[in-house]
Amino acid sequence: MTVPSAPLPPGSVVGVIVTRHRADLLVDSLTAMAKQTRPVAHLIVVDNGPDQPAREAVEACPLPTTWLPSWTNLGGAGGFALGMLHALAMGADWIFLADDDGHAADESTLATLLDLASQRGLAAVSPVVADKADPDRLAFPLRRGVTWHRTRSALLAGGDDDALLPGIASFFNGALFRASTLEVIGVPDLRLFVRGDEVEMHRRMVRSGLPFGTALHAGYLHPYGSDEFKPMLGGRLHAQDPGDPVKRYYTYRNRGYLMAQPGMRKIGLLELPRFAWYFLVTKRDPRGFANWLRLLNQGRAERFHRA
Repeated sequence: MTVPSAPLPPGSVVGVIVTRHRADLLVDSLTAMAKQTRPVAHLIVVDNGPDQPAREAVEACPLPTTWLPSWTNLGGAGGFALGMLHALAMGADWIFLADDDGHAADESTLATLLDLASQRGLAAVSPVVADKADPDRLAFPLRRGVTWHRTRSALLAGGDDDALLPGIASFFNGALFRASTLEVIGVPDLRLFVRGDEVEMHRRMVRSGLPFGTALHAGYLHPYGSDEFKPMLGGRLHAQDPGDPVKRYYTYRNRGYLMAQPGMRKIGLLELPRFAWYFLVTKRDPRGFANWLRLLNQGRAERFHRA
């Protein structure tokens, strides 16, 4: 483990990865970080589960690294907040985020992000997040204009700008931030723990007026994440319904908080009829609807108790 004793050189990129009990998956993320043609000056790995430590995998990485254990599980939100603040304290000019179950699609991902951010004056830029098992399929659907796309090829063909999808980004899967951007929008909110923390950062970025977007020629591979979105009305609408009760708790509670925030209140007006239809008509689950309402109101009231 290497801890810099002086500020990093100007223009330095610091990578931040958050992990918990997934050292086997973390190895791929570390390897991808180490292979970037634009070198990462330092890598910080926040380990939310040091009872099953990832230290050995981190120390095997050829990059200068800091293994940062947290005996309190801070979740994705707190883990990224801790790592980003640590990177700022080191003097990073750029912060490159990654998760332990995903990794850059190729060796030029970081270089592509940096070039586009410099050319367009972007405050933050993310790669296109694709399915590990099928790299043309998007891990999460992306909207371009009024059209939702589920494949990378359709996304690339869907607009006039073939390099940048402005105003939309996936911040915790390969995103690159200017350090100065975090002085304006802050770091992720620890209270959210998991689920919705990335959406909340996106909300702050939009309200800041800073330019950001998705680099269409940079890729990041991640497990497919759209199975939670259940179709209704013949597939014209979808409702997020995680099968895991803990994920469901944080998803609905945090959504209640988000929909009460400036910049998202108009979207929030559509939540009640959409989820009422999903639970009462499509799923025929009145208890599920009552639980959704309870958790939504808990988040709206900012009662951020752990599950």
